[in-house]
Amino acid sequence: MNPKRRPSSQKRSRWRIFGKVLLINIKWFSLAGLLGVLFAGGLISGYVAALVHDEPVRSRQLIYEKVNENALTSFVYFNDQVTPVGRMRMEEDRQLVDLKDVPQSIIDALISTEDSQFYEHHGVDLKGTARAVKQKLLNENRQTGGSTLTQQVARRVFLSLDKTDSRKVKEMLLALRMERFMSKDKILTAYLNKMPFGNGSAGYNLYGIKSASLGIFNVSDLHKLHIAQAAYLAGLPQLPSVYSAFDGKGNFDEEGFNKAMERQRVVLARMLATGKLTPTEYNEALQFDVKATLAPHREKSYNTFPYLMLETEREAAQLLALQQNPNLTAAEITKPEHAELLQNTREELQRSGYRIYTTINKKIYNDMRQIAANPQNFSPYSKQKGLEQIAAIMIDHRTGAILGMIEGRDFNTEQMNYATQMTRQPGSAMKPIAAYLPALEKGYTQPAGLIDDSQIILKDGRKGYHIPKNYNRRYEGLMTAREALNRSINIPALRLFLYEVKIHNAWNFVRSLGITTIQPQDEHAQTGVLGGLSKGVSVEELTAAYGTIPNMGVYNAPHLISKITDANGEVVYEYKPQSKRVYSQQTAFLMTDMLRTVISDPRGTGKRLQKAFKSYGTIDIAGKTGTTQNFGDVWFMGYTPDVTLGVWAGYRQQVNTLSQEGHSRAQSVWALIMNEAIKDQPKLFKNKHFIQPEGVVRATVSSITGKLPGRYSRQSGQLVTDWFNQKYVPTEVGREQLPRSSRPSPSTKPNIKETEIPEKEAPATDQGKIPLEETTPSVPDTDIDTDTEIGIPDENNDLPSADTSQPAVENEQETHSETESQDETPKTKPDEVVYPETTSDQSKN
Repeated sequence: MNPKRRPSSQKRSRWRIFGKVLLINIKWFSLAGLLGVLFAGGLISGYVAALVHDEPVRSRQLIYEKVNENALTSFVYFNDQVTPVGRMRMEEDRQLVDLKDVPQSIIDALISTEDSQFYEHHGVDLKGTARAVKQKLLNENRQTGGSTLTQQVARRVFLSLDKTDSRKVKEMLLALRMERFMSKDKILTAYLNKMPFGNGSAGYNLYGIKSASLGIFNVSDLHKLHIAQAAYLAGLPQLPSVYSAFDGKGNFDEEGFNKAMERQRVVLARMLATGKLTPTEYNEALQFDVKATLAPHREKSYNTFPYLMLETEREAAQLLALQQNPNLTAAEITKPEHAELLQNTREELQRSGYRIYTTINKKIYNDMRQIAANPQNFSPYSKQKGLEQIAAIMIDHRTGAILGMIEGRDFNTEQMNYATQMTRQPGSAMKPIAAYLPALEKGYTQPAGLIDDSQIILKDGRKGYHIPKNYNRRYEGLMTAREALNRSINIPALRLFLYEVKIHNAWNFVRSLGITTIQPQDEHAQTGVLGGLSKGVSVEELTAAYGTIPNMGVYNAPHLISKITDANGEVVYEYKPQSKRVYSQQTAFLMTDMLRTVISDPRGTGKRLQKAFKSYGTIDIAGKTGTTQNFGDVWFMGYTPDVTLGVWAGYRQQVNTLSQEGHSRAQSVWALIMNEAIKDQPKLFKNKHFIQPEGVVRATVSSITGKLPGRYSRQSGQLVTDWFNQKYVPTEVGREQLPRSSRPSPSTKPNIKETEIPEKEAPATDQGKIPLEETTPSVPDTDIDTDTEIGIPDENNDLPSADTSQPAVENEQETHSETESQDETPKTKPDEVVYPETTSDQSKN
């Protein structure tokens, strides 16, 4: 071996050893590093897994459904189906917009400020996230958050808004998953429809760019927004509660507006920096007066039409609930056990973008509300009684559509709808529908038919016997049905109700007119025809019942809602008329003619309307008054050929009675409403006169027998000419003879001492003080045919005994029927010819 080569060989050996050692170290360090990375990755993975262990993996379909699901504001409209009543009760205002309807200026402003890499990243912006982490670790003053638009949508749709690491990690994972399944345009559209934008000028919380544009600038077309306005809106979602020009009541907030403008300038600067704005456009936007373009303050719809909105919401919820639960009836759906079902339907209705179209005529409704709001139309407020209340409903009786309502005087005082939810005793307003209508229909009487106004004795389970009386405590003998109704005499109506129609048949007839509040115990309410019912009636149902008369005997259920559509415009409910004939056209005409003379007769209880109703003599009207004990309630049910209007007046508590001026409140308010309606909506009153159907004729009968006149009736002039249903025109001559000198004729008053009611006790009338008879006259003894003779019932009659649970008003009603019905004018003498006032003016029909 060459000795010179040994050192070189040793040198190479040392380098080889060094290389091997270095390689081994590198391997070990690499392995350690890898293990460290794996360990750190494991720690991170474990931490992330711990954060999201309860987070489900959402399917593609579920992500699509949730992102496209929007809580939308539902709206209510008047009967023109264009003019909005307002939005449903909800503190949020949500309206959808398609991306094609959003101008590029809004998109540029949004992306430049919120997510400049939106179209490049896959749901998470790593640079933005790293920047946000650094800012948080260093506790920097300015922290941007680092969330992309996709992350913000994921948070808004799937997660809570709490600021935790768990939520942030979930948000990032969801964003990555969303970007796998959804396009950028879909995600951007979801953002524009779901993000909050603060309060609007009506105080609603605005969600979505369209609601924001309308609520803040009163601009519904986004393309009409100025670039400065677009930048203003784009800056709001970052801190909507801070950047808000309006507070929760819709009042201008100077501090919030100034902060929003600072944010707007940041947005404009970012648009300039990213090339979305030229310097000229930027300077122009800075000079734009945003404050001058803010929307004016608007009252919420619940401040403008609170009664109507609540009633619409209540009825719409019931209609939708019935559609979803067809096994339930309208009566069952309102029972307490279904309260949760109704509440859930109501919430769905409020937030699902429904459009509810009502039958309400805006002009008529506004007129009615103004009348109710005018304190000059009512008695002053009483600390003891409270606010005098009023309720009214106007319906188109040909369809049942409710055209207008007075639900109460003041929503802030009382939220209950007095027109639809309250039930009260109807007083004598029950007489036409429970006695006269069914009696006319069956031929038990006609307008000229005779009814005996003489004392009757009823069995009473509480006192043994009960003797009902007329308001003036008189009995006047035989009188025509027309006169009895004109003056609202109690006894003739009772005789028809009890002995001719019979209680059970009367209530079945009343139910066929849509009255649902007649109770089983009312089958024993002997004076129910005077208004003594267990529950009473509602203004809505009683008005619809009267509406059958001008509608020629056909009943249409009253309804407020004509149609409901969903957010896509699909009809989910539409009212379908279900007209039902209840009685004949001839009966309807006769009843109308009798109710016309309630107003036209000088002694009629509705005579005030001759002066109060401005179109009297031009447009035919008919109607009936109603009064309960001590004037706790007063009613007027009136109609023209085209509309029926029912009015009630009283206090919240029935025990509180109306002032003397309030005794005629229902009539005065009825006239006020009709006068305004005819002035503002003349097209609704096309028909001026009631129509006379075939089968109705005029005939002259004896006022002694009610049949064809005999010789004595003709000689003495005791004749009545009136309308008859042709089927029931008398064909026989009644048996007549001169009255015996020892007994009074039907119209002769007994010779008794009369006393005067003290003024402080006598109910107010137009005629002044009313004579009070101290004794009860006997039944007039006249020789007439047995089928026209009505005697005092004995113990063997078929009248059921009174139920002990009858309301007190039943017995109290005996002395209070109609204040205007009685006066001191004596009844027509036997030798006078009797022609009702209708003889001349009814011939027009």
